Amino acid sequence: MKQWYEELFENYGMKYDNECFTQGTIGECDFIEKEIKYDKSLRILDIGCGTGRHAIELTKRGYTVVGIDLSDSQLERAREKASMDNLHIHFQKHDARDLPFLHEFDLAIMLCEGGFTLMETDEMNYQILRNAANALKPKGKLIFTTLNALFPLFHSVKDFLDANTKEGNAQCGSISFDLMTFREHNIVHAEDDLGNKKELHCNERYYTPSEITWLLKTLGFKTTDIYGAKLGAFCRDDRLSTEDFEMLVIAGK
Repeated sequence: MKQWYEELFENYGMKYDNECFTQGTIGECDFIEKEIKYDKSLRILDIGCGTGRHAIELTKRGYTVVGIDLSDSQLERAREKASMDNLHIHFQKHDARDLPFLHEFDLAIMLCEGGFTLMETDEMNYQILRNAANALKPKGKLIFTTLNALFPLFHSVKDFLDANTKEGNAQCGSISFDLMTFREHNIVHAEDDLGNKKELHCNERYYTPSEITWLLKTLGFKTTDIYGAKLGAFCRDDRLSTEDFEMLVIAGK
């Protein structure tokens, strides 16, 4: 049986690129470049690359990127977009819980919940972090975003999502947050690129900063810096607060 995140992204490439949360690509790539000191010799792994928006933008800027995703239709859309720009990018189908890479990349990115936090168990989420760590070279860096568990303790997730959704986007309803597991359960109503309507029962894991720091420490990361993640405007000056729906995590080996 397919999980909700597999069903959601079937035939969803065009719609995905119009979602509100995918509109920050340029600014996010600006931040990534700054973090790696504009070193074009570095190899980058984009985990949960979706339709390839970060991989394509970084390749345009001269970097070598491998994009991996679980969704055939998202990868197909990524390849189409790369082809339109005459870019040669290796987009590969892999499950982030089972990656074949070992010490191959200088940087791994997982942005916009690229696999991590979507999994149905904490162990699976941990596998994704572990595989990202294994893919990195000894001095490698991991940059990812994740849902901030401090936010739902103070704010309504439903109000936040309603305010950040426009017509044609997937709509969330029946949202509940479990304080024992830090999981949000909701029902998503979406229409795919072919006009098929879907109702999906979703569940996503929110993480506290201390959890993320501890998990990364167990995976051999020497430094972990956590900030607020503003769409398209990542910045090390953006101190994490309870107002941030997402966290930006930068970890160094």
